Parts: sequence; structure tokens; C-alpha cells
Amino acid sequence: MTSLTRKTLTTIVLSVACHWATASEIPTYQEDIDFRVREVAPDVIAWRRDIHQHPELSNRETRTSALVAEHLRKLGLEVRTGIAHTGVVGVLRGGKPGKVVALRADMDALPVTEQVDVPFASKVRTTYNNAQVGVMHACGHDVHTAVLMGTASVLAGMREEIPGTVVFIFQPAEEGPPAGEDGGAKMMIAEGVLDAPRPDAIFGLHAWPMRRGVIGYRSGGIMAGADGLAITITGKQTHGAVPWAGVDPIVVAAQVIMGLQTITSRQIDPTTAPSVITIGMIHGGIRGNIIPDKVEMVGTVRVLEPSIRDDLLARIERTVTFIAESAGATAEVTISPYSPVTYNDPELTRQIVPTLERMAPEAAVEIAPITPSEDFSYFQERIPGVYFFLGISPPDEPNPAPNHSPFFYVDEEALPIGVRTLSTVAMDYLADG
Repeated sequence: MTSLTRKTLTTIVLSVACHWATASEIPTYQEDIDFRVREVAPDVIAWRRDIHQHPELSNRETRTSALVAEHLRKLGLEVRTGIAHTGVVGVLRGGKPGKVVALRADMDALPVTEQVDVPFASKVRTTYNNAQVGVMHACGHDVHTAVLMGTASVLAGMREEIPGTVVFIFQPAEEGPPAGEDGGAKMMIAEGVLDAPRPDAIFGLHAWPMRRGVIGYRSGGIMAGADGLAITITGKQTHGAVPWAGVDPIVVAAQVIMGLQTITSRQIDPTTAPSVITIGMIHGGIRGNIIPDKVEMVGTVRVLEPSIRDDLLARIERTVTFIAESAGATAEVTISPYSPVTYNDPELTRQIVPTLERMAPEAAVEIAPITPSEDFSYFQERIPGVYFFLGISPPDEPNPAPNHSPFFYVDEEALPIGVRTLSTVAMDYLADG
């Protein structure tokens, strides 16, 4: 280790423990958890740096999944590999009867070229969508994987104390599988990740650019549901000097883009059902004096209230179709579902908030919903689940880089907090019976 010493990590864990002690009576197993977190913290940092230096894109996480599987086997867990291509599941059966709880981490990186100046920065390059790209853990999945590996170490060492079973889910392709492939949480579920044993509840955390040690949670919708949007406008090609001789799909596309914005600003109540429609890519034509016959647009649709999704998508198709027809063009609208709303079960959230409040060295705060999406939501469709955020930004950084930025930076002092929180959430849930 370089920047974090064992003494520093011990101080971090002890400071969190003191916060816990002032908030509530300490359960008998908490001292054991704290001891084991201190012991495993250096390994967690090392795993995170190794994974960060060797990032892998969605459905290609072969090195990462091999590292995870080897670790789980050394702990004596029941291990399954190759789920949804590269997914890994470890099952820890406690020494006492009880419920089944699942903990999930995602493993994939992003096609982003790293700009952070750290000794373990990624230098990896690969081909993505027929282009040479850098690869970086710009969304904290290296943190998630290392934290869950550390949590497995902590709980495996307490096996005889555990009243129930813990299922560790290491998921590939959260960022979405490559074109033409299946993957992610939905595929893991289809291949039986929630069967034998079937969890009664599932929890996960996400590294987020909040102050280190802050834990953010929310009951109900916390992250948006997402759908891919593809629109093809077909007109009639003509000379750019005589547009009246054809039907200009570029002008129609411009009208469509503006028309789509009136759906979210004039047709949907933003105070009860926030939504976003974004066109992020548009292509049409090959030179400036030719009006093309076709324009293609690609975008994304986000909703935070599941009940409005079908209505919103119907409004999109109607708006696009009528605008195109009014100009003599035609339109084809394709919706590609990505993930539902990440919806935290209200009762389960109520149950674990006291745990989160005790675990947060800075604060546990109820946050506003955010419009990025997460396919953790597919697990929540099947079983009650709660997804929360772990602050990973240095306390003295006023403007931390957002997720998916090439400057995304993780303060590693947050990692032991994540291990302690996941370990305690699992034990508190099982202990409650």
C-alpha cells in the first residue's frame, strides 16, 4: 500500500464505530465485524487498485470474474461462474437457520480514457463499436467489486454467527451489453441467479461523488427507468437549392426534437413525475448541397415514476409520427427497454435506515431521486431491495468529477466504510429475522 497505511484504515473504522456507538446499542456481532473490516481493509484497497488498473468492458470481465471466483473459493463459499457470460455468485450458509439476503456488485468498466493522475491509472485500450477507445472504471464498479469481496471476507469469518444465508452476486454488463448481445441483471435472473437459494431481500451500494463517508438513501424511486429511443425520419431526396422538390427530413428532425421537449415541459406534470427525453445522436446526409432522404436519431428516455412510462412512450410515438406526417415525411420509432425505475421497497428502506444512520461517519441523508439508471432494478422487480449511495469524494474537493467522467476520482478511505456498511446491513437484516 502507498497512500493508505493500516494505521490510517484502523482510525477510519474506529471513528465509524464510535459514531455507531453513540447512535444506538451495539449488537453483539458489531465488534467482530469491526475487527474483520480492519483486517481486510488493506486487501480491499489492493483489489480495487488491481481491478482499476485492468478494467474490462461489459460481457468481457473475464479477468475480474476470475479474481472474484478465486477469492470466494478460498473463503469456502459455494461458487457458480459463467452466469450471464462472466457473472459470479457465491453462497455463504450461516451456522444458524434464517432468511436469505443477497448483496450485489457490478464489475464492468466504460469506454472512457482515464485522465486521473494515480499510479494505478488504466492504460487499457480496446475496440468498442468499431472504434479504438480507452477503458476506465469511471463509474466506481471497481469499488463495488472490491467492497463486496471484502464483505465476503468479513462475513465468511463470522459464518457460525450468521442466522441465515448470504448470496454474493457479482454482475457483468451493468452499463449495457454490446450490440447484439444479452447481458446484465436481466440475463442473470433468467439464468437462475435468484434461485436455490432464493433471497428474501437484496441490497447494493453505488460509489457517488458526495463527501466521503456520506450515505445517501431514498424510499421509492431513487434512480430513473431508462429506455433507448431510435427515430428514423424518411423524406424525399432533392437538391439543396430546391428543397420544395423533395421532403426535407433534416428540418422534420429538428421539429421532432423540439416537439419531444414539449412532452416533458407541457404534457407531463414535472412535480409528480419527472421525466427526460434526450436526443444524443443525429445523422443524415453526406454533403451540404444535397437534402438526404433519411435522418436517423438516437436518444434516451428517463422516468422516475413507473406508472407514467407507457403513457410517455405513447406520447413520443404520436408526436414524432404526426410531425413527420404534417411535412409529408414518415417516421419509424423504436423503443429499446434498458431498465425499470430503481425502486427501493418502502418497508425494507424503513427497516435499514437506522443501520445506515449508524454506519455513516458523516451523515446518512435522504436524497432527491436522480435521472441516471441502474439495472439493479430488475432484481427489485423480483424481490424487495434497497440501493443506496456511498460518498467517495475527498472532503476538501468542492467540485468532484461526476460518474462517467475521465476525471472520476475515488477517495479510498471510503472503501472500509462500504465494507462495514454492507456487512452490517446483511447481519442486521438477518438478525431481525
